[in-house]
Amino acid sequence: MIPPVRPVPSRGRSTRAWAVFLDRDGTLVPDAGYVRRARELKLYPFVGEALRSLRRAGARLVVVSNQAAVARGLLDLDGLARMDRRLRALARSAGAPLDAAYYCPHHPDFGRPCRCRKPAPGMLRRGIRAFGIDPSRSFLIGDHATDLEAGKRAGLTTVLVLTGHGRRHRREVVERKLADKICRDAASAARWILEARAREEAKAPGPPRPRAR
Repeated sequence: MIPPVRPVPSRGRSTRAWAVFLDRDGTLVPDAGYVRRARELKLYPFVGEALRSLRRAGARLVVVSNQAAVARGLLDLDGLARMDRRLRALARSAGAPLDAAYYCPHHPDFGRPCRCRKPAPGMLRRGIRAFGIDPSRSFLIGDHATDLEAGKRAGLTTVLVLTGHGRRHRREVVERKLADKICRDAASAARWILEARAREEAKAPGPPRPRAR
């Protein structure tokens, strides 16, 4: 089971709500392997402005992260909860509080298969249900092929970032056509998302004009 994370309540769930789902390690914070101490988590320097720009545009910000260190016995659920509090505090300090964070503590080599570990879309679908998100208007940013596959399976537009393990996964992502866009980092991914949304909104028909009497 995914540990509880207390998502922020949605104000009037609308089918037009949209979100950006974010991988943690290698996307928001440097991937330092199996991090065991909360104080080791630090946002990339460019992440704060990226998250702020997305929140200003109305996006829900939802972290979805595989954390197999729990299954491997390197971290317990209390430790994972401390990591979660640290990440949320960092995002708040950057002026862009997270709406929710979901973690998969499982690994198929150390227990039964689950529905939450990416590339399975369980965490993404949980966030979609929690906030009434329209997947067709929403995005996933990650640095692994498994991140993007989960996003595709959940019906999201996917962005590969070249931080973390992104460069190593780029060839697989391209060959499997998992990415709608490849960006240098989360900052450039956020800019592309906002540009893509602006283009879509420009195409959308406006309200009908009243007929002349």
